[in-house]
Amino acid sequence: MMISALSLPPSDTEVDAWRAVLADVRTADLPQLPEPSRAEVAGRLQVPPTRGRTVHWATADGTGVAGLILFTEEGNTHTAFLDVLAVRPQARRRGVGAALWERVREELLAQGRTSVSTLIDLGGPGQAFAESLGFENVLPVTWWVQDVAEREPAEIPATPGYELKVWHGLVPDEWADAAAVAHAAMEDAPAGDSDEQFTAWTAERVHTAQQLVLDRGGELTMVAAVTPAGEVAAYTVLVLPDPAGPRALQYDTVVVPAHRGHGLGRAVKLGMLADAARRHPALRQIGTTVADENTPMRAVNDALGYRRERGAAVFQLRLKD
Repeated sequence: MMISALSLPPSDTEVDAWRAVLADVRTADLPQLPEPSRAEVAGRLQVPPTRGRTVHWATADGTGVAGLILFTEEGNTHTAFLDVLAVRPQARRRGVGAALWERVREELLAQGRTSVSTLIDLGGPGQAFAESLGFENVLPVTWWVQDVAEREPAEIPATPGYELKVWHGLVPDEWADAAAVAHAAMEDAPAGDSDEQFTAWTAERVHTAQQLVLDRGGELTMVAAVTPAGEVAAYTVLVLPDPAGPRALQYDTVVVPAHRGHGLGRAVKLGMLADAARRHPALRQIGTTVADENTPMRAVNDALGYRRERGAAVFQLRLKD
């Protein structure tokens, strides 16, 4: 079977072929979700991530693709993330996935990686394939979804001692350091038995991560609860990979430990929902993942009308030569 690495950056023809595979897989495995748009696929393929180096492969006959992120940040050069390994439904059980995996595995070993992780939906073909290779579930999570189009406007609760701010695009320079401090509270978020190590947040890293979303053609909004002392006490981030698409992603939602118990998680999420409904009338859904052991955030989602969409998990494989 002929498998080739994509060009750097991938050509428009390669992007179109890649998207065609993902669209077929999405329709078969997750028909309730919209197909990935060309803008979203092109952004992810043609603009590399800030945390590592990517390698993309595709079969010559257009039946399968695979994408790997090799982390380059300090503390994580021993591990990697399998961003995608997808095979068209009609080509499954013919060795396509195994051949793609072998290319991925060869690259991992050549780069000295001792582990690799990936996010997989539970109960589908991806889980069975990963487990056959020795991957183990190290962090169960759940996809939650907010049906924005069907949601009635809700009043944002008062947050005495805090002001809600909404930033579109990059966080203003004067708030970047405080945003980095708040990001650091993610260190106590559930991580399971993952080999990936927490990397310190700085103002520069916050801006770099946000700029990546914009460079890939997306839009980003951060809603934060701030104090008179200039702290970011809580925040949530909404990303539209394709601003014209019907589904957005809610990235991390964080309440700094010293400010918990004041309803800030609920307030920033409601602020985000109100802003999204106002600025993006075509938006239908917002999806987000929450670790199953993160009881407080699950409770917030329940209270705000998010519904459980599907189970997933971070799976990890420790490599052997």
